[in-house]
This record gives sequence, structure tokens and C-alpha cells, in this order.
Amino acid sequence: MSLQASSQSIGMQKCTDEETFYMHCRAAYLTVFRSSLASITSKHQLCRVLQQAGRNPSQATLNKHWTPRTTKLNFDDFCEIVKNERPTEAHELMRAFRKMDINGDGYISHSELHIVLTSVSTASLKLLESTAEQCQIAALERLEADAKLKRQNFGNELDSPPKSLASTAVTVPQPPHKTEPDITLKKGTDWHHTCMKGSFFLEEDGGITSLQYRLTVPQTATVYLTIRPLNLSQRLEKPSSWMSVDTAVFVVSGKDTKEDSTLVCFTESRDKEKCCWKGELSAGTYCLLPFTTGCRLRKRTRNSVSKPVTLVNRTDTGELDLTRDFRGALSDIFEVIDLDGNGLLSLEEYNFFELRTSGENCDEEAWAVCKENFDTRKNQLSRQGFMELNLMEASERGGDPTDLWVTLEAMGYNRNLEMVEACPFLIDVYCEEGQCTLQPVSLESGHRILNTALQRSITARSDVKTLRGQENVLVYTYRGEHRISTVIANKTNQKVTVHVNNEQSKNCSSSRGMSVFAVEVPARTKMVCQHVLPINEHQEWTYSCVESIIPCQ
Repeated sequence: MSLQASSQSIGMQKCTDEETFYMHCRAAYLTVFRSSLASITSKHQLCRVLQQAGRNPSQATLNKHWTPRTTKLNFDDFCEIVKNERPTEAHELMRAFRKMDINGDGYISHSELHIVLTSVSTASLKLLESTAEQCQIAALERLEADAKLKRQNFGNELDSPPKSLASTAVTVPQPPHKTEPDITLKKGTDWHHTCMKGSFFLEEDGGITSLQYRLTVPQTATVYLTIRPLNLSQRLEKPSSWMSVDTAVFVVSGKDTKEDSTLVCFTESRDKEKCCWKGELSAGTYCLLPFTTGCRLRKRTRNSVSKPVTLVNRTDTGELDLTRDFRGALSDIFEVIDLDGNGLLSLEEYNFFELRTSGENCDEEAWAVCKENFDTRKNQLSRQGFMELNLMEASERGGDPTDLWVTLEAMGYNRNLEMVEACPFLIDVYCEEGQCTLQPVSLESGHRILNTALQRSITARSDVKTLRGQENVLVYTYRGEHRISTVIANKTNQKVTVHVNNEQSKNCSSSRGMSVFAVEVPARTKMVCQHVLPINEHQEWTYSCVESIIPCQ
């Protein structure tokens, strides 16, 4: 996607020393690695990337930063090292040049170079040989990385050249839809497929809850990953209302803690309503974190309903029965909580539903009673059995719909039986080598690992600017194909309040739900400021944001 500076741009702002420093660090990092998300994994790599940053690290310097207990360093670690190590001075280079320029004419001739190379010590020769070997290794690694990148066919380049650091107004033309990537790349090779359903749910505080998933890759393989809203409508001409909600998946590896998790990739290429990623994953276990910005799934004003939809009525014989509308809603709920799509509810799937609606678990004993009284197949609850279970609960309360509405509202329904505060989705995983497995693992709101992965995805691939009057408060702006996201980094030792103004933006919707707002960022922390999407994806949208510090009172 191409991004152009808008005619409404607020003008170019001179880069500060801090911005220039980080821009140079990133440029040096990307000469060695394909992405600033990549980690330094050896002392050899640390030496190479420091040399690219204009440092000349001695063995003692390398040993100081790469101890026997060091396993990896990330981009932020690298920036701190560069900040603390003295760059090679020009006069040092000139002194070395003059030693080689024997006749002092300002040039190093072939004969002068020959004299130096044939008279230097063995140690210096080893240094030169090591340097040549490092260059060869770097060239081979770059060729291998380029070849792998072509094979992986990422939707976007992993690290695009930085745009103007000062410009905050951009016009985003509507990009054409990409064709769906071919998942039968090799003739005679079958792609192993697994899928899992889920849903985003809005909480009372405006937060968004979703299941997370565990993906197990048995061996290094090419993987094609997609997520999309799940259409529950039976009418082709009228799809479900949430089909325009944006969806994405972040893939992280490591333990279930913020400190140990590593962002591996995230879906950002679009194919109609699908969000896709295709690349190589090493053998191992990964956590899949579904994500939506909240720009299109947000709390709505609850208009008072004079007469809510009837859920239960009585038949001609006086018996209680579920109404047709309520059965339709229950059928859609069944479709959402049937995570593996086999048409039946396992105990695990039913418990995700119970945790969502009542906060409780159904134990094995209660499940056995359930199977005895309601329609089951293969020891799992059928759709008919799910209806019977809800009818029993309504009958136990004499037809009082109060508890039924509690369940429906927890699943995102309003009193008109419209699902307005939830977005069901479907995750598909195609694996070229071996069968991947996908399992639901938790139901959490504001997952700390997702928040960390989101921040890293923004800061590693974004423009950065400092706020006027406070060079230690940085704003990172990520511009993807269909989303703009910002992170504010407060490097000071005190809380700062940032005023954010989007009033000059056009055809834009902010995840904050307003054009002007303030963000409090605690000392020495980073915080996602906002996400921005186009209101109408078929029209151009102009993002123009002005951030400023609110002075302390």
C-alpha cells in the first residue's frame, strides 16, 4: 500500500537527536537482520551489528555485553549498547589511513597496500582474514534470507523504509483486494488443514474478550494462517452485521509471561474479509492471540425497548416452549461455541460457554447427568440437546426469562435478539509439512501478552517522532494496509498526559470512539494510544493527528 503526504500535512518538523539516533540504530540493525523484531543470538552477530552502527567493539566490549548467561538481545538492548559505546572517531580512521598512505599524496596505491599487508603482524592478518570471512558469511546469509523471503511470499515487506518522521497527515487510497494466496503451491503436495472458531465479546468497561489458542507445529513447515468474521446468516443477500469488523491474529512463542514471550508474526495482508499471513514456522508450540481494534466493535447506546422479544411461550396444552426467535438465537450460539465445527459440544466447549455466561464450570458428574437427560452423540451434546437444556432451565423458573436474558446478553445480544456486542470468527491453519494441531486454551480480557505483542509490532515497524518540548516522550506510528496504530513511549521518570486531536482526519474511525481525547502514560512505560480504520473502505481516508503534552497542574 502506498502512503502519500496529505496537502493538509502540518509541515515538516526537524528531526531531534533522539529520532536520528533511533533511525540510525534501526538502519544498522536491518543491514544484519530482516526485521527489527529479530533477536541477536550470538556474540558474532552482536559484533557485526555494532560494526554496522559505527562502533569498533573490542573483545572485552563484546564479553561485557554478551556474558556466558546471555542467550539473546533484542533491538532495544542493542540501542542501549550503542548509546553507551563510543563510536569510531574520524581522527582514528585518518591516523590509520596516513600509515598506509606512505608517500602522503592522499591516496593508497596498490604498492602501498601491498607493503602494509605484507608487513603487518600475524594478529592483524588474522583480523583481516576474520573480517573477510565475516563479509562472506553476511553475504551468504543475506542471499539465503532473500531466497527464503521470496519463498515465504509475505503480504508486506517485513520492514518498509521509514516515511517522513515529522508528517502526521497521510492519505490512504483504497487498495485493490489481493487475490487469495494459492495454498497448493506444490503439485502432489497436500496441505494439512485445521480450523477453530471463537468470538470477540465486548465487556461492560469497553474491553474486548476472546479465546486464545495453542498451535503446535510438529516440524519446521510453511504455514498459511487466516482469520475472518464468521457469517451466521442463512441469507446470502444479507450477511451478519459484524462481517465488517476487523480481525487479526498475533503469533507469539515462549512461555506464558510477558518477559519470555516473543512476537513471531501477525496477520496483516487482506483478502476480502480474511486477514492472512504466510511464512515458515519452526517446530514448536505457539500461542495464537486473536485481535480486533475496537473501531468497529464497540459499545452502543442501549435504547430502551418497550417490549423485548418473547423468549418463552405456552403451547395449546399449556406446556412451556421456546419461541422461534429464541431457538434461532440459540442455534447461532451453538454454532459459535461449537469450536471445532463438528456439530456437537464437548465438555470443554460447553465449559467455555458456561464460563462466559455464568463464570462457572460444569464438572464431570454434572456432564454425565446432562448426557442422560438430553440428546447426545459420541458423548457430546447435540444441537437438539442444547435446545432441550435451555428449555429445562426456562421450565425450572416457570417461564421467567430473567436468567435467559443474562445468558443472551453475555453472548452479545440485545433485547431485540440482535448480536451487537460480539463478533464470531474463524481461524484456519494450513500446514505444508505435517499436521498442525490447534486448541483453545483460555478466555481472558486485555491479555498482557497480546498487549506486549501489539506494542512490539507497532514500535518495530513504524515512524517515530518526539513531542515538542519533551524529547523523552516518543510517538510510534504504524501504517499498515488497512490499519494505523500508535504507541506512546514515556521515557521520563514521571507520568505524562498526552492530548490527542484527530479532528483533521477524514473518513476515519478511532478505537477511542472520539476525535479528541487525552492519554495518561505512567513513567518509563509504553502504551497503545489508538487504532484508526477507515469508516468507508471504498473511499480514501486521511489520517491527521496532532499529539501534545498537557502541562502538569
